[in-house]
Amino acid sequence: MLESSRKRALRPVLETALSARVLRHDLSAAMTILFFEDGELRAPLIDIAVGASVIVRIDASDVSIALSRPMDVSITNRLPGQIVEIAALDPPYVRVTFNLGRTRLHSLVTNESVERLALVDGLKAWVMIKAVAISEQDLTPDRAPRPRPWPLDRTPSPVKT
Repeated sequence: MLESSRKRALRPVLETALSARVLRHDLSAAMTILFFEDGELRAPLIDIAVGASVIVRIDASDVSIALSRPMDVSITNRLPGQIVEIAALDPPYVRVTFNLGRTRLHSLVTNESVERLALVDGLKAWVMIKAVAISEQDLTPDRAPRPRPWPLDRTPSPVKT
C-alpha cells in the first residue's frame, strides 16, 4: 500500500483546438467527416450543415501513439506525424506533442509509455484520436480550411487550331 501522505497525481487537462469544415455526412454509418489542414477526422453524426466551419477540440488523453501504421484497431482517426516535444509533467504524466504538418497535437501518456516505446524528439509515429468534441461557433473571420475542389469535367479541352 502506498503511503497515505503521498498524493495521487491529477491527470492534467490538455487539449488541442483546431478549425475544421464539415465535409460530408455519412448517414449509413451515422458519422460526420470533418476537413482540417492536415486531413480528415470522423466524428459521430452532428446536425451542422455541410460546408459549415466548426471548432474541434481534442483532449490529449484521447490521443494514443503507435510506432507503426495502425491497421487492426477500432479507432478510425489515425494520422501520421512527428514528435516535436516531450515534456514531463507531474508524475507519471508526459505530454508528447506531434507535428502533423500545420497542426500541433498533444498526447497525454505516462513516462512508462515513453520509455517502453523509446519516444524521442524527431521520431515519426502515428496518432490515434479516440474522440473529438465539436462546437459550432460563429467563426469570424472564417479560417477553417476548404478542401481543394475536384474538377467537374475531366475531359481534355479541345485543341484550337
